[in-house]
Amino acid sequence: MRFAPLSSLARRLGRAAFSLCALGAASTLLAQTPSAAPWPTKTIRIVVGFAPGGSTDVMARILAQAIGESLGQTVIIDNKPGASGNIAAADVIRAAPDGYAFLIAPTSVETANPSLFKSTILPSRDLMPVGGVGKTQMYLVAKPQVEAKDARELVALAKAQPGKLSYASAGAGTPPHLACELFKQATGTFITHVPYRGAAPALQDVMAGQADFVCDPGIAFPHIRAGKVKLLGVVSAKRSPFFPDVPTIGEQGFPGANMDIWFGMWAPNGTPPELVARMSRELGKALALPATKTRYGDLGAEPVPLSTAEFKTLLSEEGALLSKLIKDQKIAVD
Repeated sequence: MRFAPLSSLARRLGRAAFSLCALGAASTLLAQTPSAAPWPTKTIRIVVGFAPGGSTDVMARILAQAIGESLGQTVIIDNKPGASGNIAAADVIRAAPDGYAFLIAPTSVETANPSLFKSTILPSRDLMPVGGVGKTQMYLVAKPQVEAKDARELVALAKAQPGKLSYASAGAGTPPHLACELFKQATGTFITHVPYRGAAPALQDVMAGQADFVCDPGIAFPHIRAGKVKLLGVVSAKRSPFFPDVPTIGEQGFPGANMDIWFGMWAPNGTPPELVARMSRELGKALALPATKTRYGDLGAEPVPLSTAEFKTLLSEEGALLSKLIKDQKIAVD
């Protein structure tokens, strides 16, 4: 049997040792890169642009609890109300893009606000969509005294006396306001707008008979069931799972009067894509929980998950619709 010369064997061993060292160094380098760094290692902050207790805030808290339990890390809600979500959006835009700051807001913060406010905030440019977190439908809810049992009869009343009927809204430029303007546009009616500071006071004045109807985001459910207000139709493309026997406005002969309030999550520009993808998956897991469906149902909402790609498509389509509506209807925020 012949053996390799000692010098040749030494060279082979040296090359093998070098390869092992190089592999170890590469592994160490990969472990030190930001993409491979463990996440999360500290508290995650979700910024909400509305006061505690509203639909956006409650949804965010439901998701924060589920995501925190899944990740084994604290997730807090930071309420920064004002300017229809613009103040909260600005806060997240300024935040470090490290996966520890996110925004949860109605999609209108990106699809309507830029057409309503003179602001340098432009979420489509300054924020990264993460995913959809659910929706609420809009309900055409009228005072008990109104002489109409459905949307068709309400439209007939409005056309018989242009400008006499009035509708309440949660405020100029809010989704309930835009939904009622879509209704007016689709039905060719002239109805007076009465803005309020929130959906609750708008509904209260409809119940009191001070305004004729409202496009309600779901807070009127107990009052509808108690007979304190009339549900004339659903301002949505589909019937409501909560009131399946009530036809949509489109089914009553007025196509185009449909607008759901979608909610989503954004991250600061520059957030590593793998962290955005991870959070998107966490949203999907949280929204699939039976407890989430139950708690969303208490809000009149549905936990409809949208991937990052699906969410981007929704934002693009809704932005085109609402920017045109705001221009055509000459909607302005005072």
